[in-house]
Amino acid sequence: MYDALYVRQSIEKKDSISVESQLEYCRYETHGEACIEYTDKGFSGKDTNRPGFENMMNDIRAGKIKRVIVYKLDRISRSILDFANMMEIFQKYHVEFVSSTEKFDTSTPIGRAMLNICIVFAQLERETIQKRVTDAYYARCKRGFYMGGRIPYGYRLTNTVIDNIRTSMYEEVPEESEQLKLIYSMYADTDNSLGDIVRYLNEHQIKNLRGANWNTARISEMLRNPVYVEADIGVYQFFQSQGANIYNPASDFTGYNACYLYKGTVSTSRKQSDLSDKEIVLAPHKGFIPSKTWLACRIRCLNNRQSTKTCKPKNSWLVGKVKCGNCGYALTIRKAKTKWGRYFVCSQSGSRGSNCTGAGCTVYADVLEEYMLDAIKERLSEFQKLSCLSETGEEQTNITKKIRLTQIEEEIEELLSKVSGASGVLMKYINEKVSKLDAERKTLQEEIVTANVTDTEGRLKQITNHVKAWEMLSFEDRQAVVDTLIKVIRIADGNIEITWNI
Repeated sequence: MYDALYVRQSIEKKDSISVESQLEYCRYETHGEACIEYTDKGFSGKDTNRPGFENMMNDIRAGKIKRVIVYKLDRISRSILDFANMMEIFQKYHVEFVSSTEKFDTSTPIGRAMLNICIVFAQLERETIQKRVTDAYYARCKRGFYMGGRIPYGYRLTNTVIDNIRTSMYEEVPEESEQLKLIYSMYADTDNSLGDIVRYLNEHQIKNLRGANWNTARISEMLRNPVYVEADIGVYQFFQSQGANIYNPASDFTGYNACYLYKGTVSTSRKQSDLSDKEIVLAPHKGFIPSKTWLACRIRCLNNRQSTKTCKPKNSWLVGKVKCGNCGYALTIRKAKTKWGRYFVCSQSGSRGSNCTGAGCTVYADVLEEYMLDAIKERLSEFQKLSCLSETGEEQTNITKKIRLTQIEEEIEELLSKVSGASGVLMKYINEKVSKLDAERKTLQEEIVTANVTDTEGRLKQITNHVKAWEMLSFEDRQAVVDTLIKVIRIADGNIEITWNI
């Protein structure tokens, strides 16, 4: 039987001990006896999926090993569970364990206890290093540094300097960006599906300039990516409504820079279509897809994901627009064997770790759909009395008003969060401040609504005609009308708050 010398090094750096040095320490413990060396170079100690380690364990089970020698405990394992399983096998095959620098005796209870204590601290060290690396990564992300990965279609890398640090950024490739502009403009038209776009590109011999084939999955990925958008306040409000964490203030969303979308520091099993807890950061490069076009495509992608789970006739054309006013998560359709048939429930209500009790009332789908159809008709009737504005200066003023409106909503939310436990004097200040902000908000909303009529009389007339023939419309056409008119519907405690796009 032999001594087993096990050594591991994840990465080579100045302050880490090399594989050769570890072996020298381990050989000293053999006192010249026969040994077998097992080496894992470039493997982490977070688990036991290492070829050298697995070969050693196989030899232990074959009865070839009498003692395992390591330079240090964390060289063989940094996981409490893996270490416990390993020691169980060692005991089963009467294998001793030696750490050349820590001098453990596994033949005594106190020695085994000390081993377990050390492995706890080894795992803590690994998790601490992991967290530092993650925090450093996201700190660099938020400053707009290039973090590697595949370069998005439509861009190439160019050198730049951010905060006196050399990095890279994206630069538009005109030949590729023209193809993307075509794809976005086609998908913004609800008459075109992803399949229609792929067929059009192939029929007109519009080739992907990087040699890949056009397919619906690739195009869908491009349409969801905010790296192309000219991010303005509308984009800010979209991500805000979806629960994303936005690093930059609303005033920075001027319609010039594009965005980076990161998965966030909180691990989640949510699907790609869910933007909750995702991180949005303004990128240093310029976008080339207009905000309005990008939003039309992004919202359509979002609604397609949410409406494919169930049979459409049993679903609702409001799905994707209705949110819980208490927690902000989507209200989804449930079926019941009652005369109402369908009703909306909060997707987070009753789920593990959630404190949300739901919308506070039963939301019957038929009742809500009837209510919203009446609201849409009333909203459209208002526009017949409004006059049109078309000057570029007016459009810029409208953007400024939208930014201020978003800032007001955030200020009100911040003030209301301080109500709990506030003194009488503070409550008086909060009430006065909220009232003043609310009055300003209403004024801005009226001015924005008036300015939004610039978005073509023909389009509004078409929507009005659709609404008049509502019962004849398909499920998709009803969703298209809702996408155009409504940003979000929030329901809480019997109250319905509608945020309109126009």
